[in-house]
Amino acid sequence: MWTRRNPTIPTPDLQALLAGGQQERVAFLSGKASARRITETLTALANASGGTVILGVTAKGTPQKGVAVDPLRERAVEAGLLADPPLILPAPQVVETTRGPVVVVQVPPGLPHVYSLQGLYLTRTGPHNRPLTTPELRRLLFERTDAGFERLPVPAATLDDLDLAQVERYLRHIHAPPDEEPVQALLARGCVTWPEAPGQDGSQEVVPTVAGVLLFGRDPQRFFPNAEIICVRYPGEKMSDEFVRQDVQGSLVEQIRQAEAFVVSNMRRGMRLSGMAREESSEYPIPVVREAIVNAIAHRDYAIRGEGIRLLMFSDRLEIYSPGRLPGHVTLENILEERYSRNEAIVAVLSDLGYIERLGYGIDRMIDAMAAAGLPQPEFQETAAGFRVILRSAGESLVSPRPESQPWQHMFLNPRQEQALAYVQMHGRITNSEYQRLVPDVSPETIRRDLADLVAKNLLLRIGEKRATYYILK
Repeated sequence: MWTRRNPTIPTPDLQALLAGGQQERVAFLSGKASARRITETLTALANASGGTVILGVTAKGTPQKGVAVDPLRERAVEAGLLADPPLILPAPQVVETTRGPVVVVQVPPGLPHVYSLQGLYLTRTGPHNRPLTTPELRRLLFERTDAGFERLPVPAATLDDLDLAQVERYLRHIHAPPDEEPVQALLARGCVTWPEAPGQDGSQEVVPTVAGVLLFGRDPQRFFPNAEIICVRYPGEKMSDEFVRQDVQGSLVEQIRQAEAFVVSNMRRGMRLSGMAREESSEYPIPVVREAIVNAIAHRDYAIRGEGIRLLMFSDRLEIYSPGRLPGHVTLENILEERYSRNEAIVAVLSDLGYIERLGYGIDRMIDAMAAAGLPQPEFQETAAGFRVILRSAGESLVSPRPESQPWQHMFLNPRQEQALAYVQMHGRITNSEYQRLVPDVSPETIRRDLADLVAKNLLLRIGEKRATYYILK
């Protein structure tokens, strides 16, 4: 019996859903509901605005006693696979209530296809599933025209190209039953698929999809060289010959971690006055940075070759550009209200791992967090072939409440370091040898430690390697 439960829906939210009754985006199903019945409700929600299916409850939302949640959870996974095309959803969750456990399935809004069950196309009106009318179906087919690139099998890729350790960590994270086969779990999440034709010996074996390679591949860049993030930090407001660069590769989850670490290590940190107290602050709210990175990775168009995601840091802003224009019916005008998932499998797995809000993509949270930090709201721009998010920083006011004061005051620097910073402020840069000439009686090791400390305090930025190394103001 699966006893490990880690609900992603907070109990108060589940109680509110149960108390609110069945609605257009909330459906209740009995613990004895067949896979077909579950599929009907899942496809109806998917063809509408998404929502939540709670399994193991009465029509009035009362949890049923004695429900075997493991078979019910497996039935929910099976139900997604019965849809045409298969529904790729976040893993069903077991949530404990005071009356017993229930199974919760979430259907994100804005999925990229029109879903059916053996030719039956349903939608949701109020608390009921109903067939789509011909005009509704025609409109929906017109709106949802994504070709599903992430679902395609990757030529020449085999199961050996997937990192089984990553897959097992993911299954442990979502608390999958111990006896669930990894291949079956990957099939349910669109990460592997059956080939179009059997092999030369007549055998058939599942093969990785684009999503599977990107999420769990040992070396995703072997198949998709541009599935990377190019991170660059410039010292000024424009691109220049002076910069720090890191090419972030690996699986999509590893890229999220590395890109966030790059921003954290290269953005300025300082202090602000709040009343009589001094508060440490960062150039950008970390949750906003993470949300922007995750959105770029989750929703970029991986069918576009020759270009990766670009993360550019300047002295006054951070820009993140991802290949591919806004998907489906989403526009700059309705981006806060509308949802459309170009990469439903990638979104489902990242959602399972906690990187994406299950029923939305967090743009509203980005705006709120920037406002709470006293920063301008994020800017969204659509280009000829991509999408750009711009975060504006607090500028020099981040590190000093008085513009006329030195930004390194109260940083516990020794006189040598203050002399070095004054030199950089006057000349634009400083090298080890120039610092040595400023303080000729100090050993090279002390010079090295002084400069490393200034880098650690986010006052200097190191450029270059070995003898070509120099430092500029951060």
